[in-house]
Amino acid sequence: MARVAGVSSSTVSHVINNTRYISPSTRKAVLDAIESTGYLADGIARSLRTGTTQSIGLAMSALSNTYFAAFVHAIEKEISRSGFSLVLADTHDDPEREARAVQEILALRVDGMIVAPTNGSVAALDKLAAHNVPTILIDRVPPDPLRRGMDAIGVENAEPTAQLVDHLAEIGHSRIAFVGPNSALSTTRERLEGFREGLRRNGIEADDELITSGGTPENPTPARIAQLFDLEDPPTAIVAGNNEMTISVMQQLRGHGRRVPDDVALVCFDDFEWADLFAPRLTAMAQPADEIGRRAVQMLFERLKDRDLESRVVRLPPTFEHRDSCGPAALHRRHRR
Repeated sequence: MARVAGVSSSTVSHVINNTRYISPSTRKAVLDAIESTGYLADGIARSLRTGTTQSIGLAMSALSNTYFAAFVHAIEKEISRSGFSLVLADTHDDPEREARAVQEILALRVDGMIVAPTNGSVAALDKLAAHNVPTILIDRVPPDPLRRGMDAIGVENAEPTAQLVDHLAEIGHSRIAFVGPNSALSTTRERLEGFREGLRRNGIEADDELITSGGTPENPTPARIAQLFDLEDPPTAIVAGNNEMTISVMQQLRGHGRRVPDDVALVCFDDFEWADLFAPRLTAMAQPADEIGRRAVQMLFERLKDRDLESRVVRLPPTFEHRDSCGPAALHRRHRR
């Protein structure tokens, strides 16, 4: 291949492994030679020689949670720019599947891992720590101190959720419900904490009947949401804890013949691609998923260069997207007590 490209073997190696600056014209000649000869790099031989596979593992519920798709896109793009490849495994937000996924990825000798930890992901994180694999925890920041060799990045949850409650209170609501995903997830706990703080600072007494999260097989999430509308004094406004809960709430509202925002105001934590296409358009706290994904990769490469870094926790602010799902303030004057 070096002969076809008209360069030395070392130049070909530098292009393939991205280990030294090569002029654009020379790089193009090598890449054209690779394509014309059908050359396939021997990744196993390279990993034995260099001690690196130039690959990063990613374990998250990427297929079952559409919100994580934005993370995957940003992470893959940033990793590719650095000449690395991505190994993806879907955890389905199940601790046992997560542990198996991590084990399978580790068997491929990846250089580092990015994980959106499930509830109860102790086994997976212990395995990563035991193998001394540089790891970034993304989206869900554990409440406990991070293990050695791990960093975490996510969004601020509590105060932004309190601000959603502020918005609803300002337009006259006092019967405000919270619908969250799995209550054991750190993001759910933090958003529920913010919800309660929003009620407190607006002088609204918390009502446990208006708080629901994480349905069980015996009492699934749709049924738990439906119970809110069977109350003698149902909510006039709802804070949905993530994108999946927003969809469930809207399905149940439609099933109960209730309209947004005429009958019920709706705000959600998590913006998503079609939130601006709903009628009405959904008011939301938009998470900077692209930036979180990029920063996660950057933090991981920093740790690959210096494994003695102190553990870091980074929180990025979401953006309040004010749309139509709460209606004008005048619409809600009837809700004032």
